[in-house]
Amino acid sequence: MPKIKKSGLPDTLAMRHDHHFVDLISTRATGPRTRLIPLDKIDPNPHQPRCSLGDIEELAASIQAKGVLEPILVRPRHDRYEIIAGERRFVASKKAGLKEIPAIEMNVKDSEALELALIENLQRKDLDVFEEADGLSALVDIYGYNHAQLAEKIGKARSTITEMINVSRIPKKLRDLCASFDITSRSTLIEIAKLENPEDMEKLINEIGMRGLRREDTRELSKRLKGKSKSSKPYIFSYAPKSNDRYHLRIEFRKHQVSKEEIIAVLEEIIENLRSKA
Repeated sequence: MPKIKKSGLPDTLAMRHDHHFVDLISTRATGPRTRLIPLDKIDPNPHQPRCSLGDIEELAASIQAKGVLEPILVRPRHDRYEIIAGERRFVASKKAGLKEIPAIEMNVKDSEALELALIENLQRKDLDVFEEADGLSALVDIYGYNHAQLAEKIGKARSTITEMINVSRIPKKLRDLCASFDITSRSTLIEIAKLENPEDMEKLINEIGMRGLRREDTRELSKRLKGKSKSSKPYIFSYAPKSNDRYHLRIEFRKHQVSKEEIIAVLEEIIENLRSKA
């Protein structure tokens, strides 16, 4: 009996598209076309949700070795094409020396293009916390999604969507302050965003950065700033010499009141420990 030739992917392989995004594409356009398009006929998306494309080198090396494994999304613009989603693949392909790239061509309006770009980036987890928060906020403000609809489209809990949209409230100045302290944790940023005004947010960010607070400590301090905690603030001993700026000594005690003698005893204990390890 002659062998039947099978088409398509082998049984052991599967496409790795997020099913929500595939469903979304199918509802936005009838029969999107996939084909190779010259890179010099494609323009970047002026409304790219990502603030930074990150490290392109590794992706370029992968594309050079294996090619582009997932098509980018484009839409026709006059006699050229504009990227809807996939700008990192586009830039990396150029760097890898490719002349053309596989692309899915979709005929969509400006608003739909931005909507697709936001959702694709959110589903691929290509955004940092602030980019994700701003993207979700834009989908609510511009396109009228409610939190339940976003939760279903992106595959996250509704409470998570609400918390992330709240992060978009953090002003640019305070985002920069977070970056200076390397505060990038989602849970920490969510706690900061729970505060009502920027002044309290700034206080919490400075405390987190200067004291290296853990998640539980951050949550407790956030409650105190909101007036929801009756516990007293831990005692902090801080010392910086006026003659130079070589160091800044800061000790946080578990107790709420500490005497001068206790501080001296702790400093002597630290010195003794350092000497014993020399």
